[in-house]
Amino acid sequence: MKKTVNKFSWKIGGEAGDGILNAGLMLFAKSCLRGGLYVFATAEYPSLIRGGHNNLDLRIEDKDIFSHVKQVDMLVALNKETVDKHSHKLVSGSGIIYDGDELKLDKNQFDVDVKLYPIPLMKFANECGGKIMRNTVALGGTIALLDFDLELMSSVIRDHFGAKKGTLVAEQNIKAAKLGYDYIKNNFPDDFAFKMERLENKGRMFMSGNEAISTGAVKAGCKFFAAYPMTPASSILSTLAAQEKNYNIVVKHTEDEIAAINMAIGASFAGARAMTATSGGGFALMTEGLGLAAQTETPLVVVEAQRPGPATGMATHSGQGDLRFVLHASTDEFPRIVMAPGDVEECFHLTIDAFNLADKYQMPVIILTDKYLGESYKTVDGLASKTSIDRGDIATEEELSTGGYKRYKITESGVSPRSIPGQRNGMFVASSYEHDEEGYEREEEEVRIVMHDKRYRKFQHAAKEVSSRSVKIHGNGTADFSIISWGSPKGPILEAMKMLEKEGINVNYIQVVYLSPFPEARIKELMKKFRTIVVENNKTSQLSGLIKEHTGLDTDYKILKYDGRPFSPEDIYSGVKNIILDNNVKRLVFSREGVVEELTEKEVQTSDD
Repeated sequence: MKKTVNKFSWKIGGEAGDGILNAGLMLFAKSCLRGGLYVFATAEYPSLIRGGHNNLDLRIEDKDIFSHVKQVDMLVALNKETVDKHSHKLVSGSGIIYDGDELKLDKNQFDVDVKLYPIPLMKFANECGGKIMRNTVALGGTIALLDFDLELMSSVIRDHFGAKKGTLVAEQNIKAAKLGYDYIKNNFPDDFAFKMERLENKGRMFMSGNEAISTGAVKAGCKFFAAYPMTPASSILSTLAAQEKNYNIVVKHTEDEIAAINMAIGASFAGARAMTATSGGGFALMTEGLGLAAQTETPLVVVEAQRPGPATGMATHSGQGDLRFVLHASTDEFPRIVMAPGDVEECFHLTIDAFNLADKYQMPVIILTDKYLGESYKTVDGLASKTSIDRGDIATEEELSTGGYKRYKITESGVSPRSIPGQRNGMFVASSYEHDEEGYEREEEEVRIVMHDKRYRKFQHAAKEVSSRSVKIHGNGTADFSIISWGSPKGPILEAMKMLEKEGINVNYIQVVYLSPFPEARIKELMKKFRTIVVENNKTSQLSGLIKEHTGLDTDYKILKYDGRPFSPEDIYSGVKNIILDNNVKRLVFSREGVVEELTEKEVQTSDD
């Protein structure tokens, strides 16, 4: 039979504690990576310490890929719930690996032609150390069905478990994988429709967005990081803590988010490059501190990793509902830079930009991500950076020797030379109050106006600097329609564009990278050239409102999703296709229920689940 080679999607599901992430990310994904293939992985899990349904999607190809897909070619079901929840995603010719001793399946219960591969997972697992080994047995079975290299996986197991837990655990896992592999080879014909072949290993990396942010911070010279763990930003804390000694970084696990931002401000005030990270609920606690950084003109980098709210909301899921929040957080109005990376590579490069801009313009810089971007893993060819380090205008000893130092000196650019504590003649007053050039508290009208204008002049200069990189255009620029979006939908959009192109439908993609300062001139120019389709993971299309606010223009169409799950390429593909082929469709909302109602603006719902 003719097989599909090096184009495969795999899903594993079970309870928390079944080793879902370990099996998929640490073993299978890294085996594929070592075999020269590209991998994208994303997981879903409940906000529970133990129990609840966990699942991981792995997509593998021989060329660069940008997101997960809906379809599943192989489902590894460690319990019945996995079959119940995900079997509808299986395609014709796909397969299910499951424990035949504990779960009885019939091919007739599925809507498509599915091949069943019962393996005595628990029996083999008990021979190798216990229940937790079921995942590794299933991985061995997967490798056998794909006719892939078992020794490649064995080498990954040795590297992973040998260094972590010792030779015994590594050999137990290798034995478990071999039992699953041999069982498939001995009991089932070679009739699976998918195959994986090893390619040249070019030394690519496999990283999450949070790991890329952490790496960018190290590259930028971050020397202080403080945070209280909050999903989905927590792995930034753990990643940097693991590198604390290697790169001479002070990493503080604080008692709460208020302490985290205040410590970061203090470290930055003292001259260190500093960062904090949290999600929406933690950022709510940080807002007073954000205003302090703005008032004292102290450089600060904040990562805000979004999840659905309000309040605790859906703690381990994804969304893009905090855009307006971060743009206006804290009292009154003050400039802040807000950037939204769309993929792992941008997480790295924009983090370096964030530190440079924070220092140069002495203001808060917010990196806006979400669970999908921060916790999904992607094959990366490289993260080489030629970005230089710009610490901004720091007063020299010679400049300070003349006396009369004014920390908040009125300048044409709005940027005043800052001194670092300990510099001779660099003493000044800093408080949360409005102040004059020396930092002394003042409430006169003219002082307030002058200082407020000064802070905003910095913003005007920052806007000019980032204008050339505020927007990215993907596509050939000749299509009538352009998708416009920000942040993590980038990957699914790029994949959807490839799907549309196969059907002769070409669209452009306008990626807004800097949301503050907003690139109003560039967006206005592009919106006059194209009919626009906004794609966002929120209900109210916050980007559409931001565009209207800054340009006075209305976007033409909206594709929205706010069920706590990221867009799939299929969502965007079908949405764009419906819009282009049906002029009555104005707004599509994606969830799991099908068409729920038809109004003047059709609301169509589909789902990943």
